[in-house]
Amino acid sequence: MSHLSARLISPAGLFFIGFVILTLLLTACAARRNRSARDFYTAGGQLPGWMNGIALAGDYLSAAAFLGSAGMYLGLGYDSLVYAVGTLAGWPLLLLLMAEKLRRLGRYTVADVLAQRFAERRVRLMTTLSSLTVTLFYLIVQMVGAGKLLELLFGLPYLAAVTLVGLLMVCYVSLGGMLATTWVQMIKALLMMASGLVLAVGVLQRYAGSPALLFDAAANVAASAAPAHNIFLPSHALSNPIDVLSLGLGLTLGLLGLPHVLMRFLTVPDARAARHSVGWATGLVGLFFTLNIVVGYGALALVSPNAQFHDAAGKLLGGSNMAAIHLADLLGGATLQGLVAAVAFATILAVVAGLTMAGAGAISHDLYANWRRNRGRPADDRRELAVSRWATLGLGLAAVLLSTWFQNQNVAFLLGLAFALSASSQFPVLILALHWRGLSARGAWWGGMTGILASLLLIGTGPAVWVGVLGFSKPLFPYANPALFSVPLAFLAAWLGSRNTATQAAA
Repeated sequence: MSHLSARLISPAGLFFIGFVILTLLLTACAARRNRSARDFYTAGGQLPGWMNGIALAGDYLSAAAFLGSAGMYLGLGYDSLVYAVGTLAGWPLLLLLMAEKLRRLGRYTVADVLAQRFAERRVRLMTTLSSLTVTLFYLIVQMVGAGKLLELLFGLPYLAAVTLVGLLMVCYVSLGGMLATTWVQMIKALLMMASGLVLAVGVLQRYAGSPALLFDAAANVAASAAPAHNIFLPSHALSNPIDVLSLGLGLTLGLLGLPHVLMRFLTVPDARAARHSVGWATGLVGLFFTLNIVVGYGALALVSPNAQFHDAAGKLLGGSNMAAIHLADLLGGATLQGLVAAVAFATILAVVAGLTMAGAGAISHDLYANWRRNRGRPADDRRELAVSRWATLGLGLAAVLLSTWFQNQNVAFLLGLAFALSASSQFPVLILALHWRGLSARGAWWGGMTGILASLLLIGTGPAVWVGVLGFSKPLFPYANPALFSVPLAFLAAWLGSRNTATQAAA
Protein backbone atom coordinates (compact mmCIF):
# COMPACT_ATOMS: atom_id res chain seq x y z
CA MET A 1 0.00 0.00 0.00
CA SER A 2 2.87 2.39 0.82
CA HIS A 3 4.29 1.81 -2.65
CA LEU A 4 0.94 2.73 -4.24
CA SER A 5 0.61 5.80 -1.98
CA ALA A 6 4.03 7.02 -3.06
CA ARG A 7 3.04 6.72 -6.72
CA LEU A 8 -0.25 8.52 -6.14
CA ILE A 9 1.57 11.60 -4.77
CA SER A 10 4.04 11.59 -7.67
CA PRO A 11 3.50 14.10 -10.52
CA ALA A 12 1.75 11.43 -12.58
CA GLY A 13 -0.53 10.55 -9.68
CA LEU A 14 -1.37 14.17 -8.88
CA PHE A 15 -2.17 15.03 -12.52
CA PHE A 16 -4.23 11.84 -12.76
CA ILE A 17 -6.23 12.60 -9.61
CA GLY A 18 -6.70 16.22 -10.65
CA PHE A 19 -8.16 15.28 -14.02
CA VAL A 20 -10.50 12.72 -12.47
CA ILE A 21 -11.80 15.29 -9.96
CA LEU A 22 -12.25 17.93 -12.68
CA THR A 23 -14.20 15.62 -14.96
CA LEU A 24 -16.39 14.34 -12.14
CA LEU A 25 -17.28 17.95 -11.27
CA LEU A 26 -18.16 18.60 -14.92
CA THR A 27 -20.29 15.47 -14.91
CA ALA A 28 -22.18 16.63 -11.83
CA CYS A 29 -22.77 20.02 -13.47
CA ALA A 30 -24.00 18.43 -16.69
CA ALA A 31 -26.29 16.06 -14.78
CA ARG A 32 -28.28 19.03 -13.46
CA ARG A 33 -28.97 20.13 -17.05
CA ASN A 34 -30.35 16.77 -18.22
CA ARG A 35 -34.12 17.19 -18.09
CA SER A 36 -35.18 14.95 -20.97
CA ALA A 37 -34.01 12.06 -23.15
CA ARG A 38 -33.00 14.58 -25.82
CA ASP A 39 -30.73 16.35 -23.36
CA PHE A 40 -29.20 13.04 -22.29
CA TYR A 41 -28.59 11.59 -25.79
CA THR A 42 -27.79 14.70 -27.87
CA ALA A 43 -27.10 17.54 -25.37
CA GLY A 44 -30.35 19.13 -26.53
CA GLY A 45 -29.19 19.20 -30.17
CA GLN A 46 -27.91 22.77 -29.81
CA LEU A 47 -24.12 22.51 -29.62
CA PRO A 48 -22.25 25.07 -31.79
CA GLY A 49 -20.34 23.63 -34.74
CA TRP A 50 -16.89 24.59 -33.39
CA MET A 51 -17.59 23.04 -30.00
CA ASN A 52 -18.94 19.85 -31.52
CA GLY A 53 -15.98 19.74 -33.91
CA ILE A 54 -13.45 19.81 -31.07
CA ALA A 55 -15.43 17.11 -29.26
CA LEU A 56 -15.64 15.12 -32.50
CA ALA A 57 -11.84 15.23 -32.81
CA GLY A 58 -11.68 14.10 -29.19
CA ASP A 59 -14.01 11.20 -29.96
CA TYR A 60 -11.78 10.12 -32.82
CA LEU A 61 -8.31 10.62 -31.28
CA SER A 62 -8.26 7.57 -29.07
CA ALA A 63 -5.66 5.57 -27.17
CA ALA A 64 -4.62 4.07 -30.49
CA ALA A 65 -3.90 7.50 -31.97
CA PHE A 66 -1.91 8.70 -28.96
CA LEU A 67 -0.26 5.62 -27.48
CA GLY A 68 -0.53 2.92 -30.12
CA SER A 69 0.61 4.87 -33.16
CA ALA A 70 3.67 6.30 -31.36
CA GLY A 71 4.55 2.79 -30.15
CA MET A 72 4.13 1.33 -33.61
CA TYR A 73 6.97 3.53 -34.91
CA LEU A 74 9.39 1.62 -32.66
CA GLY A 75 8.82 -1.72 -34.31
CA LEU A 76 7.31 -0.96 -37.70
CA GLY A 77 8.20 2.65 -38.51
CA TYR A 78 6.37 3.72 -41.65
CA ASP A 79 3.39 1.43 -40.95
CA SER A 80 2.13 3.81 -38.28
CA LEU A 81 1.89 6.56 -40.87
CA VAL A 82 -0.23 4.27 -43.04
CA TYR A 83 -2.74 3.93 -40.20
CA ALA A 84 -2.81 7.70 -39.74
CA VAL A 85 -3.30 8.52 -43.43
CA GLY A 86 -5.84 5.75 -43.88
CA THR A 87 -8.09 7.00 -41.12
CA LEU A 88 -7.64 10.67 -42.08
CA ALA A 89 -8.80 9.87 -45.63
CA GLY A 90 -12.25 9.04 -44.31
CA TRP A 91 -13.00 12.59 -43.09
CA PRO A 92 -13.65 14.19 -46.53
CA LEU A 93 -15.96 11.26 -47.34
CA LEU A 94 -17.79 11.76 -44.05
CA LEU A 95 -18.34 15.42 -44.94
CA LEU A 96 -19.45 14.80 -48.53
CA LEU A 97 -21.57 11.68 -48.11
CA MET A 98 -23.05 11.60 -44.64
CA ALA A 99 -22.80 14.60 -42.30
CA GLU A 100 -25.72 16.70 -43.57
CA LYS A 101 -28.04 13.77 -44.31
CA LEU A 102 -27.48 12.28 -40.88
CA ARG A 103 -28.35 15.58 -39.22
CA ARG A 104 -31.58 15.90 -41.21
CA LEU A 105 -32.77 12.32 -40.63
CA GLY A 106 -31.42 11.32 -37.22
CA ARG A 107 -32.95 11.94 -33.82
CA TYR A 108 -31.01 10.23 -31.03
CA THR A 109 -29.09 7.31 -32.60
CA VAL A 110 -27.91 5.90 -35.92
CA ALA A 111 -30.85 3.47 -35.99
CA ASP A 112 -33.23 6.45 -36.17
CA VAL A 113 -31.84 7.21 -39.65
CA LEU A 114 -32.86 3.81 -41.01
CA ALA A 115 -36.18 4.00 -39.17
CA GLN A 116 -37.06 6.97 -41.40
CA ARG A 117 -37.15 4.55 -44.35
CA PHE A 118 -37.93 1.14 -42.91
CA ALA A 119 -40.58 0.43 -40.33
CA GLU A 120 -39.57 -3.21 -39.91
CA ARG A 121 -38.30 -4.08 -36.45
CA ARG A 122 -35.59 -6.38 -37.76
CA VAL A 123 -33.82 -3.47 -39.47
CA ARG A 124 -33.62 -1.54 -36.20
CA LEU A 125 -32.52 -4.72 -34.45
CA MET A 126 -29.75 -5.28 -37.00
CA THR A 127 -28.53 -1.69 -36.70
CA THR A 128 -28.53 -1.93 -32.93
CA LEU A 129 -26.59 -5.20 -33.02
CA SER A 130 -24.08 -3.67 -35.43
CA SER A 131 -23.64 -0.56 -33.27
CA LEU A 132 -23.12 -2.63 -30.14
CA THR A 133 -20.60 -4.94 -31.84
CA VAL A 134 -18.50 -2.05 -33.17
CA THR A 135 -18.78 -0.15 -29.88
CA LEU A 136 -17.70 -3.13 -27.80
CA PHE A 137 -14.72 -3.92 -30.02
CA TYR A 138 -13.63 -0.29 -29.97
CA LEU A 139 -14.03 -0.24 -26.18
CA ILE A 140 -11.62 -3.17 -25.95
CA VAL A 141 -8.97 -1.05 -27.71
CA GLN A 142 -9.36 1.73 -25.15
CA MET A 143 -9.37 -0.63 -22.18
CA VAL A 144 -6.10 -2.24 -23.26
CA GLY A 145 -4.45 1.18 -23.46
CA ALA A 146 -5.85 2.18 -20.06
CA GLY A 147 -4.79 -1.04 -18.38
CA LYS A 148 -1.22 -0.83 -19.63
CA LEU A 149 -0.96 2.83 -18.71
CA LEU A 150 -2.11 2.34 -15.11
CA GLU A 151 0.05 -0.78 -14.78
CA LEU A 152 3.10 1.31 -15.66
CA LEU A 153 2.21 4.38 -13.58
CA PHE A 154 0.89 2.83 -10.38
CA GLY A 155 1.88 -0.82 -10.52
CA LEU A 156 -1.77 -1.90 -10.50
CA PRO A 157 -2.69 -5.36 -11.80
CA TYR A 158 -4.19 -5.19 -15.28
CA LEU A 159 -7.68 -6.28 -14.19
CA ALA A 160 -7.77 -3.74 -11.35
CA ALA A 161 -6.65 -0.98 -13.74
CA VAL A 162 -9.34 -1.61 -16.34
CA THR A 163 -11.97 -2.02 -13.62
CA LEU A 164 -11.15 1.47 -12.36
CA VAL A 165 -11.57 2.85 -15.87
CA GLY A 166 -14.88 1.02 -16.19
CA LEU A 167 -16.21 2.55 -12.96
CA LEU A 168 -15.27 6.08 -14.03
CA MET A 169 -16.87 5.47 -17.43
CA VAL A 170 -20.14 4.44 -15.77
CA CYS A 171 -20.14 7.65 -13.70
CA TYR A 172 -19.55 9.94 -16.69
CA VAL A 173 -22.18 8.42 -18.96
CA SER A 174 -24.93 7.35 -16.58
CA LEU A 175 -24.95 10.70 -14.75
CA GLY A 176 -23.81 13.35 -17.23
CA GLY A 177 -24.97 12.03 -20.60
CA MET A 178 -23.87 13.61 -23.88
CA LEU A 179 -23.24 17.08 -22.42
CA ALA A 180 -20.73 15.77 -19.88
CA THR A 181 -19.17 13.57 -22.55
CA THR A 182 -18.82 16.61 -24.84
CA TRP A 183 -17.12 18.75 -22.18
CA VAL A 184 -14.72 15.94 -21.30
CA GLN A 185 -13.95 15.37 -25.00
CA MET A 186 -13.20 19.03 -25.60
CA ILE A 187 -10.83 19.31 -22.63
CA LYS A 188 -9.12 16.08 -23.61
CA ALA A 189 -8.72 17.09 -27.30
CA LEU A 190 -7.07 20.39 -26.41
CA LEU A 191 -4.81 18.77 -23.81
CA MET A 192 -3.86 16.10 -26.33
CA MET A 193 -2.89 18.73 -28.92
CA ALA A 194 -0.81 20.57 -26.32
CA SER A 195 0.95 17.38 -25.24
CA GLY A 196 1.72 16.40 -28.82
CA LEU A 197 3.14 19.86 -29.48
CA VAL A 198 5.31 19.81 -26.33
CA LEU A 199 6.69 16.36 -27.14
CA ALA A 200 7.33 17.22 -30.80
CA VAL A 201 9.14 20.46 -29.89
CA GLY A 202 11.15 18.64 -27.22
CA VAL A 203 12.25 16.00 -29.73
CA LEU A 204 13.25 18.54 -32.38
CA GLN A 205 15.27 20.51 -29.83
CA ARG A 206 17.44 17.42 -29.38
CA TYR A 207 18.24 17.59 -33.11
CA ALA A 208 18.78 21.34 -33.58
CA GLY A 209 15.22 21.77 -34.85
CA SER A 210 15.94 19.64 -37.92
CA PRO A 211 13.52 16.85 -38.88
CA ALA A 212 16.21 15.53 -41.26
CA LEU A 213 18.63 14.96 -38.38
CA LEU A 214 15.86 13.26 -36.39
CA PHE A 215 15.03 10.89 -39.23
CA ASP A 216 18.70 10.08 -39.75
CA ALA A 217 19.08 9.23 -36.07
CA ALA A 218 15.94 7.07 -36.11
CA ALA A 219 17.17 5.26 -39.23
CA ASN A 220 20.53 4.53 -37.59
CA VAL A 221 18.90 3.11 -34.45
CA ALA A 222 16.54 0.96 -36.49
CA ALA A 223 19.36 -0.28 -38.75
CA SER A 224 21.40 -1.43 -35.77
CA ALA A 225 18.44 -3.44 -34.46
CA ALA A 226 17.12 -4.81 -37.77
CA PRO A 227 19.44 -4.07 -40.72
CA ALA A 228 17.04 -5.49 -43.28
CA HIS A 229 14.16 -3.18 -42.35
CA ASN A 230 13.87 0.37 -43.71
CA ILE A 231 11.66 2.34 -41.31
CA PHE A 232 10.62 4.70 -44.12
CA LEU A 233 9.14 1.87 -46.18
CA PRO A 234 6.31 -0.56 -45.39
CA SER A 235 7.36 -3.41 -43.11
CA HIS A 236 6.84 -7.12 -43.70
CA ALA A 237 3.40 -6.72 -42.08
CA LEU A 238 2.34 -4.62 -45.08
CA SER A 239 4.37 -6.43 -47.71
CA ASN A 240 1.30 -8.20 -49.07
CA PRO A 241 -0.70 -5.90 -51.42
CA ILE A 242 -3.96 -7.55 -50.38
CA ASP A 243 -3.28 -6.77 -46.72
CA VAL A 244 -2.44 -3.16 -47.60
CA LEU A 245 -5.62 -2.69 -49.64
CA SER A 246 -7.71 -4.36 -46.98
CA LEU A 247 -6.24 -2.21 -44.21
CA GLY A 248 -6.68 1.00 -46.21
CA LEU A 249 -10.27 0.19 -47.12
CA GLY A 250 -11.17 -0.63 -43.53
CA LEU A 251 -9.53 2.49 -42.08
CA THR A 252 -11.06 4.85 -44.65
CA LEU A 253 -14.61 3.50 -44.63
CA GLY A 254 -14.63 2.45 -41.00
CA LEU A 255 -14.80 6.07 -39.83
CA LEU A 256 -18.13 6.42 -41.67
CA GLY A 257 -19.69 3.71 -39.55
CA LEU A 258 -18.43 4.46 -36.02
CA PRO A 259 -21.54 4.96 -33.86
CA HIS A 260 -19.94 7.39 -31.39
CA VAL A 261 -18.69 9.57 -34.27
CA LEU A 262 -21.99 9.53 -36.17
CA MET A 263 -23.96 10.45 -33.03
CA ARG A 264 -22.05 13.72 -32.96
CA PHE A 265 -24.02 14.99 -35.95
CA LEU A 266 -27.22 14.76 -33.93
CA THR A 267 -25.96 17.19 -31.26
CA VAL A 268 -25.88 20.28 -33.53
CA PRO A 269 -28.87 22.44 -34.56
CA ASP A 270 -28.62 22.14 -38.36
CA ALA A 271 -26.74 20.76 -41.38
CA ARG A 272 -24.50 23.84 -41.59
CA ALA A 273 -23.25 23.24 -38.06
CA ALA A 274 -22.67 19.58 -38.98
CA ARG A 275 -20.38 20.69 -41.84
CA HIS A 276 -18.49 23.04 -39.56
CA SER A 277 -18.03 20.20 -37.06
CA VAL A 278 -16.31 18.06 -39.68
CA GLY A 279 -14.09 20.96 -40.74
CA TRP A 280 -12.89 21.61 -37.20
CA ALA A 281 -12.37 17.91 -36.50
CA THR A 282 -10.45 17.28 -39.73
CA GLY A 283 -8.04 20.15 -39.05
CA LEU A 284 -7.34 19.06 -35.49
CA VAL A 285 -6.90 15.39 -36.39
CA GLY A 286 -4.55 16.25 -39.28
CA LEU A 287 -2.46 18.49 -37.02
CA PHE A 288 -2.16 15.83 -34.35
CA PHE A 289 -1.04 13.11 -36.77
CA THR A 290 1.57 15.51 -38.18
CA LEU A 291 2.94 16.05 -34.68
CA ASN A 292 2.82 12.32 -34.06
CA ILE A 293 5.29 11.65 -36.88
CA VAL A 294 7.91 13.60 -34.93
CA VAL A 295 6.87 12.03 -31.62
CA GLY A 296 6.95 8.49 -33.05
CA TYR A 297 10.31 8.74 -34.76
CA GLY A 298 11.59 10.63 -31.72
CA ALA A 299 10.62 7.69 -29.51
CA LEU A 300 12.41 5.36 -31.88
CA ALA A 301 15.58 7.46 -31.88
CA LEU A 302 15.68 8.34 -28.16
CA VAL A 303 13.74 5.71 -26.20
CA SER A 304 14.48 2.56 -28.18
CA PRO A 305 18.27 2.50 -27.46
CA ASN A 306 17.93 3.72 -23.86
CA ALA A 307 18.41 0.86 -21.37
CA GLN A 308 16.56 2.58 -18.50
CA PHE A 309 13.25 2.08 -20.31
CA HIS A 310 13.75 -1.65 -20.87
CA ASP A 311 13.51 -4.68 -18.62
CA ALA A 312 16.19 -7.36 -18.14
CA ALA A 313 15.01 -9.17 -21.26
CA GLY A 314 15.41 -6.00 -23.34
CA LYS A 315 11.67 -5.39 -23.76
CA LEU A 316 10.19 -1.92 -23.40
CA LEU A 317 8.63 -1.41 -19.97
CA GLY A 318 4.86 -1.54 -20.31
CA GLY A 319 5.10 -2.66 -23.94
CA SER A 320 5.21 -0.61 -27.13
CA ASN A 321 2.04 1.28 -26.19
CA MET A 322 4.03 3.15 -23.52
CA ALA A 323 6.64 4.63 -25.88
CA ALA A 324 5.21 8.18 -25.70
CA ILE A 325 5.12 8.02 -21.88
CA HIS A 326 8.81 7.04 -21.74
CA LEU A 327 9.66 9.76 -24.25
CA ALA A 328 8.01 12.34 -21.98
CA ASP A 329 10.10 11.06 -19.06
CA LEU A 330 13.28 11.36 -21.09
CA LEU A 331 12.48 14.89 -22.30
CA GLY A 332 11.02 16.45 -19.16
CA GLY A 333 11.45 14.06 -16.27
CA ALA A 334 8.72 12.95 -13.91
CA THR A 335 6.69 16.17 -14.28
CA LEU A 336 6.30 15.94 -18.06
CA GLN A 337 5.79 12.20 -17.84
CA GLY A 338 3.02 12.75 -15.29
CA LEU A 339 1.34 15.37 -17.46
CA VAL A 340 1.48 13.28 -20.63
CA ALA A 341 0.33 10.18 -18.77
CA ALA A 342 -2.63 12.10 -17.34
CA VAL A 343 -3.52 13.35 -20.83
CA ALA A 344 -3.27 9.80 -22.17
CA PHE A 345 -5.61 8.65 -19.43
CA ALA A 346 -7.95 11.55 -20.22
CA THR A 347 -7.87 10.43 -23.84
CA ILE A 348 -8.95 6.95 -22.92
CA LEU A 349 -11.66 8.06 -20.50
CA ALA A 350 -13.14 10.53 -22.97
CA VAL A 351 -13.29 8.07 -25.86
CA VAL A 352 -14.63 5.34 -23.59
CA ALA A 353 -17.38 7.74 -22.47
CA GLY A 354 -18.32 8.56 -26.06
CA LEU A 355 -18.38 4.91 -27.06
CA THR A 356 -20.46 3.92 -24.06
CA MET A 357 -22.87 6.77 -24.77
CA ALA A 358 -23.45 5.31 -28.24
CA GLY A 359 -23.82 1.75 -26.93
CA ALA A 360 -26.15 2.71 -24.10
CA GLY A 361 -28.28 4.73 -26.51
CA ALA A 362 -28.57 1.73 -28.82
CA ILE A 363 -29.84 -0.46 -25.97
CA SER A 364 -32.16 2.00 -24.23
CA HIS A 365 -33.52 3.95 -27.21
CA ASP A 366 -33.31 1.48 -30.08
CA LEU A 367 -34.21 -1.70 -28.19
CA TYR A 368 -36.11 -0.81 -25.02
CA ALA A 369 -38.05 2.27 -26.18
CA ASN A 370 -38.91 0.61 -29.49
CA TRP A 371 -40.13 -2.50 -27.64
CA ARG A 372 -42.47 -0.32 -25.57
CA ARG A 373 -43.85 1.37 -28.68
CA ASN A 374 -44.48 -1.97 -30.37
CA ARG A 375 -46.50 -3.06 -27.33
CA GLY A 376 -48.62 0.07 -27.52
CA ARG A 377 -47.09 1.70 -24.46
CA PRO A 378 -46.31 5.44 -24.38
CA ALA A 379 -42.74 6.75 -24.32
CA ASP A 380 -41.29 7.13 -20.86
CA ASP A 381 -38.09 9.16 -20.67
CA ARG A 382 -37.51 8.28 -17.04
CA ARG A 383 -37.56 4.53 -17.65
CA GLU A 384 -35.54 4.87 -20.84
CA LEU A 385 -32.79 6.76 -19.02
CA ALA A 386 -32.80 4.14 -16.25
CA VAL A 387 -32.28 1.41 -18.86
CA SER A 388 -29.46 3.47 -20.38
CA ARG A 389 -27.67 3.58 -17.03
CA TRP A 390 -27.95 -0.18 -16.57
CA ALA A 391 -26.75 -0.66 -20.15
CA THR A 392 -23.72 1.49 -19.36
CA LEU A 393 -22.86 -0.78 -16.47
CA GLY A 394 -23.23 -3.90 -18.64
CA LEU A 395 -21.08 -2.50 -21.43
CA GLY A 396 -18.38 -1.51 -18.96
CA LEU A 397 -18.30 -5.00 -17.46
CA ALA A 398 -18.15 -6.68 -20.88
CA ALA A 399 -15.35 -4.39 -22.09
CA VAL A 400 -13.28 -5.02 -18.96
CA LEU A 401 -13.54 -8.80 -19.27
CA LEU A 402 -12.96 -8.98 -23.05
CA SER A 403 -9.96 -6.63 -22.93
CA THR A 404 -8.03 -9.19 -20.88
CA TRP A 405 -7.83 -11.36 -24.01
CA PHE A 406 -6.12 -8.63 -26.05
CA GLN A 407 -3.96 -6.97 -23.40
CA ASN A 408 -0.68 -7.83 -25.16
CA GLN A 409 -1.71 -6.51 -28.59
CA ASN A 410 -0.68 -3.10 -29.94
CA VAL A 411 -3.75 -0.88 -29.67
CA ALA A 412 -3.19 0.73 -33.08
CA PHE A 413 -3.42 -2.72 -34.68
CA LEU A 414 -6.59 -3.47 -32.69
CA LEU A 415 -8.00 -0.16 -33.92
CA GLY A 416 -7.60 -1.39 -37.49
CA LEU A 417 -9.76 -4.41 -36.70
CA ALA A 418 -12.43 -2.22 -35.06
CA PHE A 419 -12.51 -0.01 -38.16
CA ALA A 420 -12.80 -3.06 -40.41
CA LEU A 421 -15.80 -4.23 -38.40
CA SER A 422 -17.40 -0.79 -38.69
CA ALA A 423 -16.72 -0.60 -42.43
CA SER A 424 -18.31 -4.00 -42.98
CA SER A 425 -21.43 -3.70 -40.83
CA GLN A 426 -22.54 -0.09 -40.28
CA PHE A 427 -21.18 1.70 -43.32
CA PRO A 428 -22.70 -0.30 -46.22
CA VAL A 429 -26.27 -0.15 -44.91
CA LEU A 430 -26.07 3.51 -43.92
CA ILE A 431 -24.56 4.72 -47.19
CA LEU A 432 -27.10 2.76 -49.23
CA ALA A 433 -29.99 3.98 -47.09
CA LEU A 434 -28.90 7.59 -47.57
CA HIS A 435 -28.14 7.45 -51.31
CA TRP A 436 -29.95 4.48 -52.98
CA ARG A 437 -33.72 4.48 -53.25
CA GLY A 438 -33.70 0.86 -54.34
CA LEU A 439 -32.58 -0.44 -50.94
CA SER A 440 -35.34 -2.48 -49.30
CA ALA A 441 -35.80 -3.51 -45.69
CA ARG A 442 -34.76 -7.03 -46.64
CA GLY A 443 -31.67 -5.68 -48.40
CA ALA A 444 -30.72 -3.65 -45.32
CA TRP A 445 -31.16 -6.72 -43.11
CA TRP A 446 -29.18 -9.02 -45.40
CA GLY A 447 -26.39 -6.48 -45.92
CA GLY A 448 -26.00 -5.59 -42.26
CA MET A 449 -26.06 -9.14 -40.94
CA THR A 450 -23.70 -10.36 -43.65
CA GLY A 451 -21.22 -7.59 -42.82
CA ILE A 452 -21.34 -8.33 -39.09
CA LEU A 453 -20.98 -12.10 -39.42
CA ALA A 454 -18.37 -12.03 -42.20
CA SER A 455 -16.09 -9.55 -40.45
CA LEU A 456 -16.36 -11.31 -37.08
CA LEU A 457 -15.67 -14.68 -38.68
CA LEU A 458 -12.63 -13.41 -40.60
CA ILE A 459 -11.25 -11.56 -37.56
CA GLY A 460 -11.81 -14.63 -35.38
CA THR A 461 -10.02 -16.96 -37.80
CA GLY A 462 -7.31 -14.44 -38.72
CA PRO A 463 -3.85 -13.91 -37.21
CA ALA A 464 -4.93 -11.54 -34.40
CA VAL A 465 -7.36 -13.93 -32.69
CA TRP A 466 -6.66 -17.40 -34.08
CA VAL A 467 -2.91 -17.10 -33.45
CA GLY A 468 -2.48 -14.13 -31.10
CA VAL A 469 -5.32 -14.96 -28.66
CA LEU A 470 -6.20 -18.64 -29.14
CA GLY A 471 -2.59 -19.74 -29.64
CA PHE A 472 -2.86 -21.77 -32.85
CA SER A 473 0.23 -21.92 -35.00
CA LYS A 474 -1.39 -20.85 -38.28
CA PRO A 475 -4.52 -18.76 -39.00
CA LEU A 476 -7.40 -20.15 -41.04
CA PHE A 477 -7.85 -16.74 -42.73
CA PRO A 478 -4.40 -15.56 -43.80
CA TYR A 479 -4.89 -11.78 -43.85
CA ALA A 480 -4.66 -9.49 -40.82
CA ASN A 481 -7.48 -7.21 -41.98
CA PRO A 482 -10.78 -8.53 -43.38
CA ALA A 483 -12.34 -5.39 -44.91
CA LEU A 484 -11.40 -6.13 -48.54
CA PHE A 485 -13.52 -9.27 -48.33
CA SER A 486 -16.26 -8.46 -45.83
CA VAL A 487 -17.21 -4.99 -47.18
CA PRO A 488 -18.00 -6.20 -50.75
CA LEU A 489 -19.90 -9.16 -49.27
CA ALA A 490 -22.10 -6.76 -47.29
CA PHE A 491 -22.85 -4.63 -50.36
CA LEU A 492 -23.56 -7.72 -52.45
CA ALA A 493 -25.94 -9.10 -49.83
CA ALA A 494 -27.78 -5.75 -49.60
CA TRP A 495 -28.18 -5.66 -53.39
CA LEU A 496 -29.36 -9.27 -53.57
CA GLY A 497 -31.85 -8.75 -50.75
CA SER A 498 -33.25 -5.64 -52.45
CA ARG A 499 -33.46 -7.40 -55.82
CA ASN A 500 -35.22 -10.32 -54.17
CA THR A 501 -37.78 -7.92 -52.71
CA ALA A 502 -38.34 -6.27 -56.08
CA THR A 503 -38.75 -9.64 -57.82
CA GLN A 504 -41.33 -10.79 -55.28
CA ALA A 505 -43.22 -7.50 -55.60
CA ALA A 506 -43.31 -7.81 -59.40
CA ALA A 507 -44.56 -11.39 -59.15
